[in-house]
Amino acid sequence: MSQYSLNLLFIAASFLLYIGIAWWARAKSTNEFYAANRGVHPVVNGMATAADWMSAASFISMAGLIAFTGYDNSTFLMGWTGGYVLLAMLLAPYLRKFGKFTVPEFIGDRFYSKPARLVGVLCLIVCSLTYVIGQMTGVGVAFSRFLEVENATGMFIGAGVVFFYAVFGGMKGVTYTQVAQYVVLIFAYTVPAIFISLQLTGTPLPPLGLFSETVKDGVPLLTKLDQVVTDLGFRSYTEHHSNTLNMVLFTLSLMIGTAGLPHVIIRFFTVPKVKDARWSAGWALVFIALLYLTAPAVGAMARLNIIDTVYPKGIQAETLVYEERPQWMKNWETTGLLTFEDKNGDGQIQLYNDKDEATAAKFESEFGFKGSELGINRDILVLANPEIANLPGWVIALVAAGGLAAALSTAAGLLLAISGTISHDLLKGALTPNISESGELMAARIAMAAAIGVATYLGLNPPGFAAQTVALAFGLAAASIFPALMMGIFSKTVNNWGAIAGMLSGLVFTVYYIFTYKGWFFVPGTNTLPDNAENWVFGISPLSIGAIGALVNFVVAFAISKVTAPPPQHIQELVESVRVPKGAAAAVADH
Repeated sequence: MSQYSLNLLFIAASFLLYIGIAWWARAKSTNEFYAANRGVHPVVNGMATAADWMSAASFISMAGLIAFTGYDNSTFLMGWTGGYVLLAMLLAPYLRKFGKFTVPEFIGDRFYSKPARLVGVLCLIVCSLTYVIGQMTGVGVAFSRFLEVENATGMFIGAGVVFFYAVFGGMKGVTYTQVAQYVVLIFAYTVPAIFISLQLTGTPLPPLGLFSETVKDGVPLLTKLDQVVTDLGFRSYTEHHSNTLNMVLFTLSLMIGTAGLPHVIIRFFTVPKVKDARWSAGWALVFIALLYLTAPAVGAMARLNIIDTVYPKGIQAETLVYEERPQWMKNWETTGLLTFEDKNGDGQIQLYNDKDEATAAKFESEFGFKGSELGINRDILVLANPEIANLPGWVIALVAAGGLAAALSTAAGLLLAISGTISHDLLKGALTPNISESGELMAARIAMAAAIGVATYLGLNPPGFAAQTVALAFGLAAASIFPALMMGIFSKTVNNWGAIAGMLSGLVFTVYYIFTYKGWFFVPGTNTLPDNAENWVFGISPLSIGAIGALVNFVVAFAISKVTAPPPQHIQELVESVRVPKGAAAAVADH
């Protein structure tokens, strides 16, 4: 069977599985559509949350970013996993105890204000739409290679699949579909990693293989990788090179952004009891750890394999002749995500860091040109990894199915959050409060269909690599939603005006900074600044600004609350009741 047929078989089988599960568990009421009737077991919910969480950014893009940057991009690992600890300890159980369907509904009730709820709707839509762009980008990358179709065609196919199982299944259908998608994606990620770790180090566990000696020459893998990348003018793989302040802020932005992401938070509304929300977060961490402990090894081993492909006889010997390039390069060239430009006409592939002046001068004197000849999109690395390592065809097909499972599972969760807030918070909560349950359910499905269309359109022109786009969404969530949730749970003094001003200030500040340096302003003649560290304020990247936006949110909210009327007494009692376990006050009084 050809590789194309294998890919088609695995992808089609996985899609049929997802659609079948969604049809079996389709939602018949708003309670099932929004919260799966609050009947999901914590272990099942933990697995579904892990799939919801491990998006195209985690599966497809994260290892690629680590591979090409090294230690400095470990911030993705630290920020995304650390955020789950915050979510489990500070938010999930209290939000479940509050007993609402959506994040804007909690904000509206806690801050006793319809405008606050509407601002929550705005923040949720901005964050979720930005996030879903990254997922559609990942869908396009996977489809363009493994089904040999155009990037746009791949997005349309993926959008159609999500449309079916998310629109009809709602939270109930999406939950059980995500369990299946987790199983697919975790096998697809770890099985190739085990094969490659055995090839390079003889160690079956990739996290241990990362710190083992290579089979070929007995040198520790990371030591060898440091040697080859520095010989090519790149910075050492294992050292810290970037702005430390920026690194800390980026990690913090990812952490609090994780804890403020609506599509993750709503998963904890689906369990029967408050303690189940905490258990769900714990199980999600276990399931996420299986991939996140493997990702650094995948990145390092893939980087080494690519260099060994271009320099099969070593760094000092002749490079790969283009006409003799391996099949995996030919496959990815057809997608446009891997490119070769023979700048000196010698028919060989020269790969080096042309931004390093000494290395560029050396290559110019030896080969007569400036600039590396090989361009590799970082989003292809995990998907291309099995082909680079010459693994069996069924492993390549499994990775294809896994990459799509990761992107589609998160896309479904995001679209569910968007549709829920439009139908439940915007329509029922503000515009048409007397809408019937069947009307609300239909509105939710129509809103999801519209959101899928918008997400696909925006995914055709993404603002960066999948993980970078997702990081921007985390910054927006960190600056707008996370502070509102924290103050809503832990502060009895923040009032409605403070919450509204804080959310808007954090969101506007963060969006303005991102748009200024990313050049996304749509007003003709608007000045934008180059997106590089020399122009950033205090060296703070647009990807890291969410942490500062959160600080702005907190400061503005407390300042406005201090000069306006305090929250009503019943709201203060509500905050107290959410944080204090049932019966605790009576127990204290008895003693």
